[in-house]
Amino acid sequence: MGLLDGRVAIITGASKGIGRVMSQLFAGEGAKVVCAARSEALVHDTVKLITDAGGDAVAVVRDAGVEEGARAIAEAGVRAFGHIDTLVNNAGDGGPTKPIEDYTVDDWFYTVNSCLTSAYLCSRFAVPSMIAAGRGAIVNIASMAGRRGLAYRVGYCSAKAGQIGMTYGLALELGRHNITVNAIAPGAVAGDRIDRVIKAQAEVRGVDVARMRENFVERAPLRRMSTAEDIASLAAFLCSDHARNISGQCIPVTAGEPAS
Repeated sequence: MGLLDGRVAIITGASKGIGRVMSQLFAGEGAKVVCAARSEALVHDTVKLITDAGGDAVAVVRDAGVEEGARAIAEAGVRAFGHIDTLVNNAGDGGPTKPIEDYTVDDWFYTVNSCLTSAYLCSRFAVPSMIAAGRGAIVNIASMAGRRGLAYRVGYCSAKAGQIGMTYGLALELGRHNITVNAIAPGAVAGDRIDRVIKAQAEVRGVDVARMRENFVERAPLRRMSTAEDIASLAAFLCSDHARNISGQCIPVTAGEPAS
């Protein structure tokens, strides 16, 4: 028996990184997975990894940050598997790293739309199927940047803080429908994305990239970064019956670094 047997899960941003690992893990735990992303080739690669391993998944090539895209993602899940009871809002671009005086309106709206509007829209269109199913779980992949900030990334910090606030509000609203809503706030997660963040932070601060990487690791008591598997495993737990009484929480995954 898998942790998520019988679940139908939408995972956005499923083309790579945490989203791809999460899609594979959810399928391995018995969920039928709707893998949604903008990159057609990469998201189909994710689905192939799942089906080759004996799992059940479909790809939806849509932008979760626009209304018609989010609606199409939810409709594809219902069409493929009959209903939706699980949603992981993982999609989101970190946006640029630059001082506030250089951070344009286009930068702002692109980043907030990618990270926050996508989570709102996907929740909006997935919730009716959850209500009809009599159960549901939503997990928002936020960030520690939304709790304590990160210099030169005002749009990203704001969007992730918004995701956390949305988590609290939706948990209160949807509890009567037996729907849990939680957020995960990762710190540094090993992979290409944190490599880009570290490089950009080093450049804007005028410091050595190696030293900046050390700073990211040294502030964690466990002296390591988290992995995509760490985030995916927690998400799977939060979407399972084991977490049926956990809702309205933002859980840090930081290798021990204080949340604030």
